Amino acid sequence: MSLAIFDLDNTLIAGDSDHAWGEFLVEHGIVDAHIYKTANDRFYQNYLDGSLDIMEYLSFSLRPLAEHSPEQLQKWHQQFMLEKIQPIMLDQANEKLAWHKAQGDFILIITATNRFVTEPIAEHLGVHELIAIEPEMVDGRYTGQVAGIPSFKEGKVIRLRKWLEDKDFDLAETYFYSDSHNDLPLLRLVGKPIAVDPDETLKAEAEQNSWPVISFR
Repeated sequence: MSLAIFDLDNTLIAGDSDHAWGEFLVEHGIVDAHIYKTANDRFYQNYLDGSLDIMEYLSFSLRPLAEHSPEQLQKWHQQFMLEKIQPIMLDQANEKLAWHKAQGDFILIITATNRFVTEPIAEHLGVHELIAIEPEMVDGRYTGQVAGIPSFKEGKVIRLRKWLEDKDFDLAETYFYSDSHNDLPLLRLVGKPIAVDPDETLKAEAEQNSWPVISFR
C-alpha cells in the first residue's frame, strides 16, 4: 500500500473552496459584502503570488465561524456544497482517486483550507483522511482562532511528518498531487511529485525536475 496525497483547492476541484466560502458568505448577506469581498479577494491574490501571511488570513477567515452557532454554520455549509462545490467537482480527479483506491493506496488530502470548509468535501470525495487547518473550538463553539500549526507551505510538511509518526508509509513511494508553488516544500519531500494544472512557478519547477505534469480539467 502506497500513500497518495492530494492538495484540494484547484487540484481535486476546479476552484478554491476557501475563497468560494467567502463568496458564499457575501452573496447571502452573512457578512458585510463590500468589506469582506475586498479582503477575501486580496488574500486570495496574496496566496496566488506567494505573499500570503497565513496568520493574518486566518484571523480574517475564521472570524465568521465564531459569530454563528455550529448548527447554523452546518446549514449554510450544506447550501454551500450545492451552490459552490458541486459545480466545480472534476470527473478526472474522481477517476484518479478511483485508480488509487483500486491499487489499494491510502488517500490523504492535505490542504491549507480549514477543516470546517473542507471536511464535508473530503467526505464527498471518499478519501481516507484529511489534514487541514484546525479552527479552535471551546465549549462547542468556534473561537475564531487556529489550533496548532497551519497546514500551509512548510506547515504541510510538519503536519504530515507528525501524522506519519505512528504509520508505516515510505515517503520515497508517496505520491503528492498539487497545482500550487506554495506546495513545493512537500512536493520536494515525496518520491512521486505530480503537478496538476500547475501555476507557472510550479510548472517551471516540474519541468526542471522532470516531474509529471497532468490535468484534471
